[in-house]
Amino acid sequence: MNRLIVLKALSNKNRLQILEWLKEPSKHFTSSHCDVSTDGVCVGLIEKKIGLSQSTVSQYLLQLEQAGLIIMERRGQWTYYKLNKPFISEFMDQLKSAL
Repeated sequence: MNRLIVLKALSNKNRLQILEWLKEPSKHFTSSHCDVSTDGVCVGLIEKKIGLSQSTVSQYLLQLEQAGLIIMERRGQWTYYKLNKPFISEFMDQLKSAL
């Protein structure tokens, strides 16, 4: 785990907002084609809620995924995102140990 990559991903207010929404997806998103709590949240719902372009949101999601903070899963034409809770827990433990 590269803590600097994770911290860099967390340093943007919009990326942090996305993570906060993904922590409780059913509170922030509704979908007619999936259960956001178990399946994850599709990029279109995130775009709509955050009000940014598709390319910007996709870039933010890529950075969060590369940092290990979220998990991406493709199913058919849809791409779903959810928190990588085990990774976040491990990151927090390592950060506590380091500081």
